[in-house]
Amino acid sequence: MPEPEPFEPLESYGEEGRAIASTGAGGASDLATAEAETLEKMPEGPEGTGPDKKPRSLWSDAWHDLRRNPIFIISGLVILFLVIISIWPQLIASGDPLDCDLSKAQEGSQPGHPFGFNGQGCDVYTRTVYGARTSVTVGVLATLGVAILGSILGGLAGFFGGAWDGVLSRITDVFFAIPVVLGGLVLLSVVTSSTVWPVIGFMVLLGWPQLSRIARGSVITAKQNDYVQAARALGASNSRMMLRHIAPNAVAPVIVVATIALGTYISLEATLSYLGVGLKPPTVSWGIDISSASQYIRNAPHMLLWPAGALAITVLAFIMLGDAVRDALDPKLR
Repeated sequence: MPEPEPFEPLESYGEEGRAIASTGAGGASDLATAEAETLEKMPEGPEGTGPDKKPRSLWSDAWHDLRRNPIFIISGLVILFLVIISIWPQLIASGDPLDCDLSKAQEGSQPGHPFGFNGQGCDVYTRTVYGARTSVTVGVLATLGVAILGSILGGLAGFFGGAWDGVLSRITDVFFAIPVVLGGLVLLSVVTSSTVWPVIGFMVLLGWPQLSRIARGSVITAKQNDYVQAARALGASNSRMMLRHIAPNAVAPVIVVATIALGTYISLEATLSYLGVGLKPPTVSWGIDISSASQYIRNAPHMLLWPAGALAITVLAFIMLGDAVRDALDPKLR
């Protein structure tokens, strides 16, 4: 018969063995209890992973990433500055954008007039500052109109489907076939109003199909999730499912596209104003100033440089903001 292996005392296994040996038969359970208490007292890990921390939602997680994204910070500061000067342009421009002196037409930079004068003798700096109000107003209002109308129509089509979805899809196909600039030339050429509302209405009219497609696809994806099916099985009404379960989880793509589209609408307003069918004088707009300065570009390039630069920076800031929001809200990009 094989000889039995020699007995090794528990003390030979180190501190754990000595602890078990000293506590008797209940030593193993006491040691397990002690280890559990030690684990509970260990410092918590990263935010949202500790025993007392609740997991972050999509929105809180997105905000956590945005705060650490330099692109979001830079674009946000630029947009904040544009919003402030749009509301209170007199903070940095004390003059009147419509106060012109023909004797100073096309003159360059002077003390108190860093951007020079345009072809009518108006201060280019003052007009550039006041032009932000019109461009930001048109962009924000057009984006809100497009987002609201497109989200409602697209969300209803994606949720109910059937004939409503088919009709809306064919309508959006018709609008997608209309070139935006050509449509603006045709529709706005008969408008005599110098306010911003005809331009905003045109943008909403031709812009909602894109947002409706995004909203429709997002709602179709969200309504197939298990929590929506469970709510339906429990007897939840359609309005409750749309507002409580589907809309909060389907709105992220709409926000991303709308943020990027805001910069596009600002550039579209400038394009239509440049072509003479958008905003009209005496409204102060970057597009109007670019249009009037184009014929003097060789003799007085400063008339075109400053409003065009302000327009480019504004559009770029909104596009960068939209890209940062998209990266934060899209889990596939994490």
